[in-house]
Amino acid sequence: MSKLSVRDIDPKGKRIFMRVDFNVPLNDAGEITDDTRIVAALPTIKYLLERGGRVILASHLGRPKGKPNPKMSLKPAATRLSQLLGKPVAFAADCVGAEAESAAHALEDGGVLLLENLRFHLEEEKNVPEFAQKLAALAEIYVDDAFGSAHRAHASTEGITHYLSPSAAGLLMEKELEYLGKAVGHPERPYVAIVGGAKVSDKIELLQNLMKFADSILIGGAMAYTFLKAQGVEVGLSRVEADKLDLAHELLKTAAERNVDLRLPQDHIVAEKLDASAVAELAPTPSIPANRLGLDIGPATRADYAAQIAKAKTIVWNGPMGVFEIPQFAAGTVAIANAVAISSAVSIVGGGDSVAAINQAGVEAKISHISTGGGASLEFLSGLTLPGVAALSEK
Repeated sequence: MSKLSVRDIDPKGKRIFMRVDFNVPLNDAGEITDDTRIVAALPTIKYLLERGGRVILASHLGRPKGKPNPKMSLKPAATRLSQLLGKPVAFAADCVGAEAESAAHALEDGGVLLLENLRFHLEEEKNVPEFAQKLAALAEIYVDDAFGSAHRAHASTEGITHYLSPSAAGLLMEKELEYLGKAVGHPERPYVAIVGGAKVSDKIELLQNLMKFADSILIGGAMAYTFLKAQGVEVGLSRVEADKLDLAHELLKTAAERNVDLRLPQDHIVAEKLDASAVAELAPTPSIPANRLGLDIGPATRADYAAQIAKAKTIVWNGPMGVFEIPQFAAGTVAIANAVAISSAVSIVGGGDSVAAINQAGVEAKISHISTGGGASLEFLSGLTLPGVAALSEK
């Protein structure tokens, strides 16, 4: 990795501003319902604390629109972190100003402080230099472990690095960059990409970039119907982006020119309507009856895609194969999850829906790397520069 790592700095006796992703779900009682993101930050937090660092944690939570909202306070995250670390975690009722400054300066070696929600200030998302400067004033070193926010140029991810040096990647950020960097830099072959989801328009850059690296691209989800329609295949009532048919045609042409094996579903699970009560039926050919809509890949496609996955040395998966939230349309996505899990390839799964599918199939332990940043991993794999990564110090 070309960026400075937390392993390259000496944190002893230093105040470290660490950007984390504690954007956790809360119930109506203000209790955390899933602490995955807090747990994911523990290795870096412990690494710094064990070496005598004074750790100041900052995160956003939800979309409070630039003003304080008690329902989006990070106070419950401080309580949960304290339980996980087995030590007290101080909490500052604001992320800048006199209280935050005095709490930061009161820290001793091995102490930890969590600041209130960064997005209680409009200046955070607007990346206002004066606000970034106030955040920087709290510490002497910057560590970014929030890969999920690295595709946003905010005050706490990009602006702060202009006023605080060095700026290093945390252990979680380092792992993301290592795995995703390999996928776009020096992947082992065969390289199989699995791309699903609803819209071609959401994945244009990803598909264009994957065509530079991948040997095979397996398409599923509703976006497959736009590709099939572009080939002149009848797709019935299935969701199609009519304004993207020319683009789909171009992408198919590019794949052919570059010898990329771009595969589309050969059969489908269809229904009369998209509904939890709908009866699932098999359409055994690429075409779909006029009065039905496609909602999942069929058994022949599952077998074909699994055979491709079995040959792979590198697998990147972004997007489900069907409407997996409804049980009768989940079999395709679960089959792909299981095929990826039994593969010996380096497997990288990114995007909220794919991660949810992996968890639903219960195979998360068998995936090499599950990306914590849906949008960020998508942009990275699409070949785009992430402002939060670019801002970090070079080694």
